[in-house]
Amino acid sequence: MPKSKRAKVFHMTQVNKKTREDKEKLFQNIRDAIPEYQHCFVFSVDNMRNSYLKEVRHEMSDSRIFFGKTKLMVRALGTTDAEAAAPGIEGLTKYLSGTVGLILTNRPADSVLEYFANLSQVDFARAGVAASRSFSIPPGVVYATAGEVPAEHDVPLEHSIEPELRRLGVPTKMVRGKVVLGEENGEGEPYVVCKEGDVLDSRQTRLLKLFSVCLSEFKVQILAYWSSASGKVTEVDTNDMEEE
Repeated sequence: MPKSKRAKVFHMTQVNKKTREDKEKLFQNIRDAIPEYQHCFVFSVDNMRNSYLKEVRHEMSDSRIFFGKTKLMVRALGTTDAEAAAPGIEGLTKYLSGTVGLILTNRPADSVLEYFANLSQVDFARAGVAASRSFSIPPGVVYATAGEVPAEHDVPLEHSIEPELRRLGVPTKMVRGKVVLGEENGEGEPYVVCKEGDVLDSRQTRLLKLFSVCLSEFKVQILAYWSSASGKVTEVDTNDMEEE
């Protein structure tokens, strides 16, 4: 029996690949924007989150932020004096590797550095990232934050979550309507969800989220910037930014 032409599946999540025209447009947009701004910053992103990056774009609405293939951005800036989009800006190209982007702005360099030094957003970790610290569930009655706050300021975990904990490998049980790990009086071994430095899998990240434990931090690091007035590139010490 032939297939019905009506029985077609359309994937709404399909994403069109960037065409050569799209890439050339981005290249030209960067080239055209550079003469309009006093500074060009190269930044890297830790634990990328599109929602947080949108907040950065909103905050810096008077500036231009570009993300693209590093080779394309290198080509847009230029690698030699003859190819450079502006005098001296080719010095930024050595910082264009990894998850990086460009910020073109007329704001004073110090204010941009200060803004990003103070920018930090915590979030739930995703699978594949390294745990920034260890986390365990203490024995006894299991609380909503699993010991992250004192018991007198916490509440026992909802009984409806207990089946999911067992499905995720946590040896819990129900005792008089409460979720318990080990013995109700606190005897037994804690359940180690992750250790510092572990590469997290989906099971671990789900457990961390169930207990509202955020081990991921969205941060933007400024690597270097170029100033049109001097034509010089200034490297930024990321350790100094963290101390600030």
